[in-house]
Order: sequence, then structure tokens, then C-alpha cells
Amino acid sequence: MDSHGQYEQRVVWTVVATDIGPLLLAATGTGLVNVVFHATDAVRDKSLGRLAERLGTTPVEAPGSPLLAEAIRQVEAYFAGERRAFELPLDWSLSSGFNRQVLRELASAVPFGGVVGYGDLASRVGQPGAAQAVGVAMGSNPLPVIVPCHRVVESDGGIGGFGGGLETKRKLLALEGVLPEPLF
Repeated sequence: MDSHGQYEQRVVWTVVATDIGPLLLAATGTGLVNVVFHATDAVRDKSLGRLAERLGTTPVEAPGSPLLAEAIRQVEAYFAGERRAFELPLDWSLSSGFNRQVLRELASAVPFGGVVGYGDLASRVGQPGAAQAVGVAMGSNPLPVIVPCHRVVESDGGIGGFGGGLETKRKLLALEGVLPEPLF
């Protein structure tokens, strides 16, 4: 409890090695709140600073935390090809409004090995014609990989953009069988 008798939100984090590079995982008592690609020291420190500002508490490194244990286990199983869906409690506090609506639809309706177009996803949330806004929502996704923004592609067959970089998107889509594995 803090000095006002309120329970402080605890944010714990760790970095997990994956086939697409280090991922920062952060969680609250509600659930996984943030996943960050390419979590080198500089990226990690910047991300933790942003988390502290947005959530009002300093994240604590706690790789053994029960709040992170299941997320770590499921992320490792996904990259080992042993898991096709994440079953984790999620803390949506870093997303709101249209972005949250789109991300929740994506998480619940686009399965492993599937893809959806930006425009199709916009239509699914009742906003046909909002393909660009869906792109913005994908770019603001605080939970990439877990909320699979890599599964959103262009309607003409193009891969589209990706906050983790196009090579990362290609690797994730290859892992799920959507694209062929790179030859080298």
C-alpha cells in the first residue's frame, strides 16, 4: 500500500530470447501489459521509462515473477512450434477506444496461420473504410506477437508495415506457415 492506503500497481518485466531477437515482457497484476521487440539495453531502457510514465510506477525486473511465468512459458512454446494460441490474461490499459476495439477483435478472431486485410479488419469492427486507422492501431499495439498484428496484411497481397520490422513480420508469418521459410 502507498502512503494514502491505496494499493500500488506493480509492474514487473523480463527479457526473453526468441528467434526474432530479445522480447521485453511486462506484466501487472491484471495481466501482460507490454511486449517490446528488439529489447537491447537502449530499447529496453526507453520502453521501461515510457511504461513508468504511462502506468505511474517504476517497472521492476523480476524474471521469476509469477506474473510473468506463464507468459514466458507460452512465448517460448510458441517459438518452439509447440503453441498456436496464447491463453494469457491481458492488461489493456495501454490501449483505448478504436485501437483497443481493433486489437481485441484481432486477438479473438484471427487464428494462428491466418491473415486478415487492414480493410477487412476495419469492417469487422463496424468501420468500413477505416483501413488506415487499423494500420495506426497495429502500429500502437502494446502486445505484439500475443495480439498478432503480424497477421494483418494488405488486400493486394503485400505484407504491409510492421513496428518490429518487415524481417520480423516475415519470420513470424513463416513460423505460422503463412510464408515459406527463408532459404538462408
